[in-house]
Amino acid sequence: MVYFVGAGSGAPDLITVRGKNLLEKADVIIYAGSLVNPELLQYAKAGCELHNSAKLTLEEIIALMEEAEKAGKLTVRLHTGEPSIYGAVREQMDALDARGIAYESCPGVSACFGAAASLNLEFTLPEVSQSLIITRMAGKTSVPEKESIESFAAHGASMAIYLSAGMLEELSKRLIAGGYSKDTPVALVYKATWPEEQSYLCTVETLPVVAAEHQINKIAVVLVGDAIAQSGYARSRLYAPDFSTEFRKAKE
Repeated sequence: MVYFVGAGSGAPDLITVRGKNLLEKADVIIYAGSLVNPELLQYAKAGCELHNSAKLTLEEIIALMEEAEKAGKLTVRLHTGEPSIYGAVREQMDALDARGIAYESCPGVSACFGAAASLNLEFTLPEVSQSLIITRMAGKTSVPEKESIESFAAHGASMAIYLSAGMLEELSKRLIAGGYSKDTPVALVYKATWPEEQSYLCTVETLPVVAAEHQINKIAVVLVGDAIAQSGYARSRLYAPDFSTEFRKAKE
């Protein structure tokens, strides 16, 4: 059996209880060594095989899984953050399907949520934004043309932009071209929830300058939108005295 486990955004205690339990049971752990906090490997039992996937191809990863399966071993594929977001898990699952190897997924805390927690942000403030767009810039690998930064910026919603810290000058230009004003609030968060986390509040226009000042050009998430200011919002109707729910009648 193979388990795809989300390691969380960085802090070792942000892995789920289920994920921690799977790490403790695993006979083989294949971890994304470029980003997964190595402290999580302390949960591995004595004798557990550890493989750093940063040095492996897809074919080599699948071969390790297949070998473990034939030996009746439990394998954990430990991905950074939440595996369903930029985790390249589908191609692994399809390869396992082709070999008749069973698998399950265990979710994790993605970087944008770790960053929001560190900054005490709410992405979905009433009458400011009720949507969160998670995306990235095209870089070494492309994105579908219909998913351009400009097209998403046109919504004016909250946005979390991954894998783009090395292209922030271009990102700033494209956010403005898409519809965000130059003074739209931005949070730049480097290694969210890690001990070395850095976070800076700025604007769409000043984003590249702030990043350059602090030498941030990788492993950072960019949070964009008026909700980042945490102001100008309406009170939630859910808890309003004059609002009825299944559990509470409106008070006159």
